[in-house]
Amino acid sequence: MQSGSKRLVRFLQTWIIDTLAVAVAVVILRNHISYGNDWKNLLLATFVLGILNAFVRPILRLIALPLLILTLGLFTFVINALLLCFLSVLLPFFHVDRFIYAFLGAIIISVISAFLNLLTGNARVTIKKSGPPAPPRNSGGGSGGGPVIDV
Repeated sequence: MQSGSKRLVRFLQTWIIDTLAVAVAVVILRNHISYGNDWKNLLLATFVLGILNAFVRPILRLIALPLLILTLGLFTFVINALLLCFLSVLLPFFHVDRFIYAFLGAIIISVISAFLNLLTGNARVTIKKSGPPAPPRNSGGGSGGGPVIDV
């Protein structure tokens, strides 16, 4: 497969996974997050959310870098919730009641997306297992094997 078609397949996989994750979040928080009960609206909402994640989210993460470091990355859920709220401003059919429901939706979407990405092999995380570390080499100077300081 060529590079361009690999990117297209990865984009479509990510879009489908995000669509499923948003659909599950809407089902769990059914009275607080809605997309108008039309699958075309759901596809459009996740497409726009993907664009926001690609362009706006890195800027927000850069601005919030001190908070991200301070909270060990947990502030990412707040950024995702803000993007969901912004999505409800951009699209008239997508509705989020309050910020707390956007926050819960962001957690649900993140967990489900991570699980489905790991399940499909679409994750950006790789695990490499290596053997035990090699013992330190003796550099030869001195009988104790440690560094030698000549005065």
